[in-house]
Amino acid sequence: MTALAPYAATEENSRGRTHAEDPPTDRTEYQRDRDRIIHSASFRRLVYKTQVFVNHEGDHYRTRLTHSLEVAQVARSMARSLRVNEDLAEAISLAHDLGHTPFGHAGQDALDRCMQAFGGFEHNLQSLRVVDRLEQRYAAFRGLNLTFEAREGILKHCSVDNARRLGELGQHVMDRRQPGVEAQLANLADEIAYNTHDVDDGLRSGLIRFEDLREVPFVAETLSRVDERYPGMGARQRNFEVGRAMIGTLVSDLIATSGERLRRLSPASIDAVRSHDEPLIGFSPTCAAAQRELKAFLRERLYFHPRVRGMSDHAEEIVTSLFSVFREDFGQMPAEHARRAREAAKTAGASGSARVVADYIAGMTDRFAFQTHEELCGCNLQPKAGECLP
Repeated sequence: MTALAPYAATEENSRGRTHAEDPPTDRTEYQRDRDRIIHSASFRRLVYKTQVFVNHEGDHYRTRLTHSLEVAQVARSMARSLRVNEDLAEAISLAHDLGHTPFGHAGQDALDRCMQAFGGFEHNLQSLRVVDRLEQRYAAFRGLNLTFEAREGILKHCSVDNARRLGELGQHVMDRRQPGVEAQLANLADEIAYNTHDVDDGLRSGLIRFEDLREVPFVAETLSRVDERYPGMGARQRNFEVGRAMIGTLVSDLIATSGERLRRLSPASIDAVRSHDEPLIGFSPTCAAAQRELKAFLRERLYFHPRVRGMSDHAEEIVTSLFSVFREDFGQMPAEHARRAREAAKTAGASGSARVVADYIAGMTDRFAFQTHEELCGCNLQPKAGECLP
């Protein structure tokens, strides 16, 4: 087994857990983090949360769950190459979307608007809230009691006002300190997986075509290489090979660029990584530009496609209506959530009870949100085949 780099996260340099526990006997602390995330109810619900296409659109489109698994695979591979902690990179990747709302970014934006008077809604902060408070599986503590390093990677960033409430972890945000290498890898693995796999889903859906993708030089070059190597292949194989080649190029570039930067700067510890003004993990200028161009293309041609945007108004109506109903009558929520909302109203006023309502809505799957909205509001907004969500 290859020795870890001096700047890697280890059990020896970990800042530990909020609640002290006996050390695991047959696994590492970061493997324990990963296992707790995988066994959580919030992780299971990701299978019915939108990535781009709602679940009924087809069994082969990505969901938040499959996306998280793909991010974890990319992050783990890069962590191994850079000799940092694979288990931590994997754990952060698996947890990074736990706080996402139903209906993708449309649902997130709608809930943020509902919460503007009460501190807003940030999905990174909500993911941290899930693992710190909302998952209730253990008798000795609330949440999953993950290590500081996993929580640091999940948060990534949040507003300064919210950071003030997070103790030592929030101080990292206010001091603009960088997270460890593993967290930086998970963040960019998310970007790699998001862009390249959305290309695959967009092609599969017919909303974008290879001819369109030639507008993006990085994709055009990749497509030419693939076509030259595999002339006459079928459309399905072409989709896969192009996505595979793009991921390979981006991963190799990130490893080479970041590896050279780490060798040049030689951080002696994870805290030395945190002390840098800028992240140490990143792409070359060429690949960074390619990622920006691809992201801009997807925004214009896929995420803002009329078929995708056609459901965003429905998503906003569902989230906004549910928020209003639950705020007016806590009893419309399940008993445990209603109890928490009443207690929060007594101790923290309207902002406290609104946060409980937001927690409940954010935890919904797409189909449960559709169903609940129909039951409470008498309006069926379930999309017909051919409609999708941003």
